[in-house]
Amino acid sequence: MPRRHATLTTGIGDLLVVADDGGLAGLYFPGHWHPPAPESLGIVVDAADDPLFRRLGVELDEYLAGRRIRFDLPLAPTGDEFQHAVWGMLREVPFGETVAYGELADRLGGRNLARRVGGAVGRNPISIIVPCHRVVGADGSLTGYAGGLERKRRLLELEGAEVVAQRRLF
Repeated sequence: MPRRHATLTTGIGDLLVVADDGGLAGLYFPGHWHPPAPESLGIVVDAADDPLFRRLGVELDEYLAGRRIRFDLPLAPTGDEFQHAVWGMLREVPFGETVAYGELADRLGGRNLARRVGGAVGRNPISIIVPCHRVVGADGSLTGYAGGLERKRRLLELEGAEVVAQRRLF
């Protein structure tokens, strides 16, 4: 199928979803920090008529209802080699757990890469599915999220992440 996009209605609002032959290429919140260029969206389709978008909708509904901890979709994000390395590491962060930017930087070669890691996390084109919401500050703080900190908090609460639960105690 050609490059295409649709609006997918979910329990956390309408999402712009983008796909191509390789799989899901983008999932963006309203007001996303780094939205896709309009010319990169491809044709508009009805999400209900597209098999990949239908499947994404089902998996997101299951996730938001607490019945899914892992997504099983073909992914096709566009990025450079470093970004793909970071996004791959994000997919390895377990449901309900968090990781600090510095930890990811250490795994990639050193703390001096923390700013680049932050840039790659912020430009993750497939929010939720590639769980950039699981990345927190070194002190556990809920730092930047392209979909907004309130959404990040909601996703982490849904997953029962300790960092959010601890903050509610104080």
